[in-house]
Amino acid sequence: MLRTALRNVLAHKARLLMTVLAVMLGVAFVAGTLVFTNTISDAYQKSSQKGFKGVDVAIAPDKKDDDSANPGDAPRLSQQLLDKAAKAPGAGSAFGVVKGNAALADKKGDLLGGGFSNVGGNYYPGADGKDPRYTMTEGRAPKAAGEIALDSKTAERGEYKAGDSIRVSVDGPVRTEKVVGVFTTDDGNVAAGGTLALYDTVTAQKLFAKPGQFDEIDVKAAAGTSQATLKSAIDKVLPEQAKATTGKKLAKDQAKAIEDGMSSMQTAMLVFAGIALFVGIFIIVNTFSMLVAQRTKELALMRAVGATRRQVTRSVLIEATFVGAVAAVVGLAAGVGIGAALRSVLNSSGANVPDGPLIVAPTTVLVSVLVGVVVTVLSAWLPGRRAAKIPPVAAMNSVHAAPTTRGLVVRNTIGSILAAAGIALVVAGAGMGGDGQGPMAFGAAVLVIGVFVLTPLLSRPLIAAASPVLRLFGMPGKLARQNAVRNPRRTAATASALMVGLTLITGMTVIAGSMQKGIDKMAADGLKSDYVVSMGGTTPRPMSPDVSKTLAKVPEVTAISSLRSSPARVAGDSDTLTGVDPKAIKDLVNVDFTEGSFGALGGTKVLIDDKIADENHWKVGSTIPVTYEDGSSGRLTVGGVYEGNQMIRGVMLDNATVTPHMTTVADFQVMLKTKGGATQDTKDLLKKTLGENPAIKIQNKQDTSDEIASAFTLMLNMLYGLLGMAVIVAVLGVINTLAMSVFERSKEIGMLRAIGLDRAGIKRMVRLESLVISLFGGVLGLGLGVFFGWAAGELIATELPSYELVLPWARMGLFVLMSALVGVIAALWPARRASKLNMLAAIKAE
Repeated sequence: MLRTALRNVLAHKARLLMTVLAVMLGVAFVAGTLVFTNTISDAYQKSSQKGFKGVDVAIAPDKKDDDSANPGDAPRLSQQLLDKAAKAPGAGSAFGVVKGNAALADKKGDLLGGGFSNVGGNYYPGADGKDPRYTMTEGRAPKAAGEIALDSKTAERGEYKAGDSIRVSVDGPVRTEKVVGVFTTDDGNVAAGGTLALYDTVTAQKLFAKPGQFDEIDVKAAAGTSQATLKSAIDKVLPEQAKATTGKKLAKDQAKAIEDGMSSMQTAMLVFAGIALFVGIFIIVNTFSMLVAQRTKELALMRAVGATRRQVTRSVLIEATFVGAVAAVVGLAAGVGIGAALRSVLNSSGANVPDGPLIVAPTTVLVSVLVGVVVTVLSAWLPGRRAAKIPPVAAMNSVHAAPTTRGLVVRNTIGSILAAAGIALVVAGAGMGGDGQGPMAFGAAVLVIGVFVLTPLLSRPLIAAASPVLRLFGMPGKLARQNAVRNPRRTAATASALMVGLTLITGMTVIAGSMQKGIDKMAADGLKSDYVVSMGGTTPRPMSPDVSKTLAKVPEVTAISSLRSSPARVAGDSDTLTGVDPKAIKDLVNVDFTEGSFGALGGTKVLIDDKIADENHWKVGSTIPVTYEDGSSGRLTVGGVYEGNQMIRGVMLDNATVTPHMTTVADFQVMLKTKGGATQDTKDLLKKTLGENPAIKIQNKQDTSDEIASAFTLMLNMLYGLLGMAVIVAVLGVINTLAMSVFERSKEIGMLRAIGLDRAGIKRMVRLESLVISLFGGVLGLGLGVFFGWAAGELIATELPSYELVLPWARMGLFVLMSALVGVIAALWPARRASKLNMLAAIKAE
């Protein structure tokens, strides 16, 4: 039986090629994902470990989370502590670290690093005059105010060298500094495309901390002293709100953080690899089902000469194991190439990954082989089981029984139950708010399976609906319709592969379009201001109050308010106070009040959103105990309750009240209204007023909306690319089905040629059959995608009240055309093969 199975594989090389390709693509995606994520994770981990090579023990602030502590940031470290650490037993040297934000402009005025990581720090020379963290390759280290050193990658990107001037923004206003040196660093953020600028320690403390204070103290052990021993010695001199950590622990924690950060990307990519494999299952099942059907006589003869059912099943599974193993090996090799290509794409997009080898872990090899073999064997088990049931008597007449009516009734009943249960779970999940994700995901999987089971039943009416169009093509069109419904199970399995891909693409498109509409509505409804000014970058950054003062002097500005954020304890709970200008805020934000109005805002009277009011049973006149950022206590009075939204929420109070309690006075946004509304000329004027500052964003309502939506747009584009793999697999499935169908119908095609249907008619028949099957799958995918998009939107609406369902008719029409294109492309080779059959040889074919 083993020799027979291997001979069958070699005898049907062309038929099994598509199956190998389908499995190979899925395995390649899995292997490529693992290679890519392991490679960049390893590169960042090794890079971060290099960054800790000069650190044996690091001292950092340790904010105690208790009721007595101030709500503000943890205190910084003093020069006295640095001196004590340097004198601790076993300490070789110690240096202070100061960090903050420093946005650098290139020579065209654009922001270097794209806002990803724009860090400013200090150069702390040791006894030898050098800082072991940085190696100067050009010029010298900064020694006085007005001097700066750049990392080599930033200097290269910005075309700077020692002696040049550079524009820098630390917290808003532009500073012009002199580049006195260029250095190399092992900082992982720099390796990933960020920027690092160094000042002398005194200047860095003035800009990023406070004079004489540090954010961290790094200690190098003396020769012969272990990190653990040094840590024990340093622990004895630490104040209450400081902690010491060994360099090994820091490197380990950093590696774990990088691994955790990569896990979400890896999970997302593996999900789509799973989708590609899931689609591939349809092809594998289809292929083995058709192979078994074509070998009915052969398998029945094997039964007649003594082969048992188990041996017949085993022979089919041996074929599947061989095919899966070949596909897994080829897929693994392709996956290594995909991993390398993804790293190159990441580098070319500006996110420079640190140098490192391509990592092909043993687990990657094992997973790839297991996925390829297990998926193929499981997919072939059902056809193998069917093969074993072929009665020996079938060898006498070459006829194998078609599926019985009872079998179809059972299938349709099971499919209907699954589809109904899936719909019920999805609808129930949609009404459960934030708790409905689990039931909805499970219901979606059940519904997809139910629809798949029902597709033979659905195929007849849906394909029949296309009959009027097919009649326009004459006899080839009529034959194409009959061929498509002749074997509904095969047609259903082929169409289902395309259905899965289009379901996901359509659902994601519906969600993205609806979210864009919701975000636009949120910005339009929540903002009255013409512009919102803030610091650029991927994370919120504090902005100097000088920005607001400068903008307030512009004659075109009619209303302006700084928004300040201050951590506090409100009624014993950690919260954030939002400071505003009470006179201007009513002209800049649009909120509806359930009690009170903006007129009540001022002094110790505050406005709170309705959610906070409901949770605490507060209303106008209620008094609220508060502990400010600096630790002082007070009482606030509720002057009004408003309906919070995504743009404005929380506790709103007068800037004059909150500012004296802030340890560092800074704005996180400035809202302003101008004469004539938002125009390009006004925006240019505001930019010019701020010195063409590359670090500051000036956004109108549409800019704000677009920025929020850009993340979803980027995600959607990535999903399109990833789901393209599933569509490619689906195309292979259609090709596979048509090619094997042509082989099955060789005698029939020969007869059609003999009675007058020309080669062009044969081609047209096969192409129309492919087109009908593909459109059938496309229509099912569109319907399911819209349904899932609606259901997911109900969950999103609980977090984004302005969310509104939008059906992207243009894109959905494009998806229908894409389905048709899939059918046309998939039919090229089978149609050509069918048209070239020799009619006499085909008629004689068994």
